[in-house]
Amino acid sequence: MRSILIDRIQGLVTELGEILVLCRETVVSIRYQRPSWGDFLAQLYLIGVKSQTVVVTTGAATGMVLCAQTYFQFHKVKMDTATGAVVSVGMCSELGPVLAGLMLTGRVGASMAAELGTMKVTEQIDALRTLATHPVDYLVVPRVLGTLVAAPLLTIESVFVGIAASYLVGVHLLGIDGAYYLANMQRLTDPPDVIMGLIKAVIFGAIISTVSCYKGLGCRGGAEGVGRATTESVVMASISILVVNFFLTLLLNRIFLTL
Repeated sequence: MRSILIDRIQGLVTELGEILVLCRETVVSIRYQRPSWGDFLAQLYLIGVKSQTVVVTTGAATGMVLCAQTYFQFHKVKMDTATGAVVSVGMCSELGPVLAGLMLTGRVGASMAAELGTMKVTEQIDALRTLATHPVDYLVVPRVLGTLVAAPLLTIESVFVGIAASYLVGVHLLGIDGAYYLANMQRLTDPPDVIMGLIKAVIFGAIISTVSCYKGLGCRGGAEGVGRATTESVVMASISILVVNFFLTLLLNRIFLTL
């Protein structure tokens, strides 16, 4: 039992080290190589534009549910008009970036891992090397840049739609006064809440793209290996987002409180 635990810890440390090496190679490639704008725009379209439906739907549903649940609890203490502030702060700093990141992991991360894994097992990546093309330059960098740009934009869209949906539910369904709803939302939502959400979105985008590309490039074992790599990329990226979000919340709140 102890040896199995040690082997798993060693495997996890090895994976983290390899991911950090891939991050370093990606940063070096972005700094010293000129990225292909065509590939970048193609990835931005696939990651950003085609993910809008799932992200917007998630944001709207989350905003409506959060508004309803907050109202039911605040109504007991006659604080109905504070519902909008809770929804706004929660969507901007926590739920918006986290849920957008998880949705991107399921849709985009799985696609990246499957695509690169298929190229790996069919030896297309080896063919790139024979043509003096580094896989990181040609395959990883456009995906990383596309995710870094698309993630915060999708988060903004998700937050906006979530707050708008919560307003419709709160004012037109639950009967909260619209003027007080908006006034409290504006008064209690600070710029650091929005900045915190955008910072998290960028970091989550880096996690999704890097982990997915790492799992795809390391795929082995044919079709079964592609499926395994896809599953592992989604699981690892999702868990990483949830864990990193906790530490980012503590760190960013501490930083903004000291400013």
